[in-house]
Amino acid sequence: MSKADELRIKRNAINVRTNSLFTETDKITQESYRVAELAGNAETVIKNLDEEFESQTRLNKKDIAFMFFATALQCVRQYFLTDFKIRMDDQKAADKTLGKKKFDPHDLKARKEAGFEVRHHKLYNPTLEEIILHPVPFDTTKGSKQFEGLNPFPGTGKLRHRAGAIGHDPILGWIFGTANIATSTLTGWNMQSFHISSKTGTGGGDFLKLHADTGKVLSYTFDKLLHENLKGKIIVGTSLVKEGVHLASDVNTKHSLPFPIVSTYDPKLASGLADYGIDMANILTVGKQVAWASAINMLVAMIHRMTFNAERDGDPKLYEVRTRRVVTYSNVIASASNVLAVGIATGIGIAAENEELVRRSLRKLDIGGMLVTLYRLINDYKFISDLKQEFILNNFDKMVQGDM
Repeated sequence: MSKADELRIKRNAINVRTNSLFTETDKITQESYRVAELAGNAETVIKNLDEEFESQTRLNKKDIAFMFFATALQCVRQYFLTDFKIRMDDQKAADKTLGKKKFDPHDLKARKEAGFEVRHHKLYNPTLEEIILHPVPFDTTKGSKQFEGLNPFPGTGKLRHRAGAIGHDPILGWIFGTANIATSTLTGWNMQSFHISSKTGTGGGDFLKLHADTGKVLSYTFDKLLHENLKGKIIVGTSLVKEGVHLASDVNTKHSLPFPIVSTYDPKLASGLADYGIDMANILTVGKQVAWASAINMLVAMIHRMTFNAERDGDPKLYEVRTRRVVTYSNVIASASNVLAVGIATGIGIAAENEELVRRSLRKLDIGGMLVTLYRLINDYKFISDLKQEFILNNFDKMVQGDM
């Protein structure tokens, strides 16, 4: 090969590289112009991506059908399943108590006719028959005045002995109330305990007889459970059941049970809270409203997600936004309609001076459902906002990379 041919080949190679370099430079220049233009119109681009997100997560006919189905379920729950129930007076509740006997255990004649012995009190050690037949000892107030400064009942307010005796506490009662039943004692909110005895015949009944040791009330109960034979375990088990039955019978009465724990350090405060409707019956009702509302939300969300179709519905994440909107919108509609209906009915009752209508209307107020709605509004708003931000950033980055 001649020298001229070699030079020609080198020149051609240089020309190819030069053309390639100019082409690449031109591409970079064009890309720079494109990115610069994109950056200059970033506000418009982001607005378009925002609109695209809203378009892809907008509810369609199927979603709207789910939303109204969920709303209907919530409304049925509000008015038929989780409304505030009518409360019984104490006597009616006692008459309906599970296992209540048909005779007064303090009536000597009735006890003999039923074949039961007269009660013989033994300190910290009542018999199984005594536990079964007699009322729970912490319902007793007779004879408390003799103990003066140790008396747990003065100043307890509206709830009276239910705030004064710790056996009525919805949480601590399972410990102290059970121990009181198993030892025939009463423990007050001030942690002072008393032996409960009984009288038969005219004017008979339970009364506070002697001051007791609260430590022994608990230790005797645990000894029966852990160190005594089967008889001791049966006594504690029976006492536990009796405690549960008694709490269940008291909770839906007019005065209900105190807010948990509060009465153990300030029984008057517990009564004050009850005056404003903050008692165990209302707490349980609101809790039931929250549980049912959440269960319906979970059911609707689960069924809606089961209808997902990748070809028709696209990105699963965006579909989840639609699911959350179905649930949240249904909650908002149900809660708003409940407030409106209760408000109108209450207003009519007030205008007509019909107290019964006012009470019936307020019992339908769905406080627990409103709490669930508020939670979903906050939680779902954050979820959707975060997902929208991710959607916009990811797509804007693809535009910068030239992938869109």
